Amino acid sequence: MVVPSPPSPRSKSDMRSDALAARRAFARSLSPELRAELEAKLAGIVLPHLIGARTVAGYHPLKDEISPYCVLERLGAGQRAALPWFLDRDSRMLFREAPAVEPSPWGVLQPAASAEALAPDLVLVPLVAADRSGARIGHGKGHYDRALAHLREGGTVFTIGLAWESQIVDEPIPADPWDMPLDAIATPKEWIQCR
Repeated sequence: MVVPSPPSPRSKSDMRSDALAARRAFARSLSPELRAELEAKLAGIVLPHLIGARTVAGYHPLKDEISPYCVLERLGAGQRAALPWFLDRDSRMLFREAPAVEPSPWGVLQPAASAEALAPDLVLVPLVAADRSGARIGHGKGHYDRALAHLREGGTVFTIGLAWESQIVDEPIPADPWDMPLDAIATPKEWIQCR
């Protein structure tokens, strides 16, 4: 009798493609009111975990991504908000003080070049998909992995992936050696402590 071999795990590329399509479909199904309600719930889950953070980095969301602005707009006294900034498409991602006011090399809004450069101690990370151990799939360019590795070389930085509930996958995401795991993940429904 021949024993069937177990199915081979899907590649990150296949997982990314499927997750992008699912994220797009989910985000498009939301009314503006429901989206605002879910993002407010996300803020309620994340904000208690920001106590003690001095500089919180977020991101300017793509159309289908859950927005970190619901969190950034409610930072406490003495806390500063930062956003990714790129000089050009080949440069390393840096963080500059919010708000996002001018187009990045990819057309997504970013802070002005004259905004103060900041080293965040907490980063809200966008994602395409993540598993409960903190392995993350992004858009495949490695900007966050390189930026987080650089920040961790200089000290401690806590990372929280922000996602719609449907972006959390049950199957393990294959991590490459350069992938930076998330410390936690937050959705509008739950907080997932990863490390």
